[in-house]
Amino acid sequence: MSDTEAKPRRPKKTSEGPDTALVRELAGVLNETGLTEIEVERGDLRIRVAKTAASAPVFAAAPPAQPAVTVAAEAEIAPAASKALGDAVKSPMVGTVYLQPQPGAAPFVRVGDRVTKGQTLLLVEAMKTMNPIAAPRDGVLLELLVADSQPVEYGEPLAVIG
Repeated sequence: MSDTEAKPRRPKKTSEGPDTALVRELAGVLNETGLTEIEVERGDLRIRVAKTAASAPVFAAAPPAQPAVTVAAEAEIAPAASKALGDAVKSPMVGTVYLQPQPGAAPFVRVGDRVTKGQTLLLVEAMKTMNPIAAPRDGVLLELLVADSQPVEYGEPLAVIG
């Protein structure tokens, strides 16, 4: 650690007072470069400009484990009952399900709709990429086993086509 780092840094006073134009210029450099601190020394004048970090995002606490287990148990029961009636469309990846192309738009499909092979049923977002999930065959959408914005796991049943 150098000698200047060990001591608190304060601008040295000059007969002209602080150079406000320089302070503003340094503040602009901080904003443009993403730096959090900058120090300049001109003769006997030393100016240090620092900005505090923006407040960290606040995250809500995770929901209790018990409801999540109950939802998972219900999700496993529903596909088991539905498999006898049709074919389950499973998630090819871990991600978040979206039932419509954009917020506020009509869903891709509704229960009871006739679907054709290759028709988009829903989207699974994974790593900021929207992946369309297509119907594997012609048929009728018997059941949607997921809700909009629901996280899904690899292999989790998403819909049933009969």
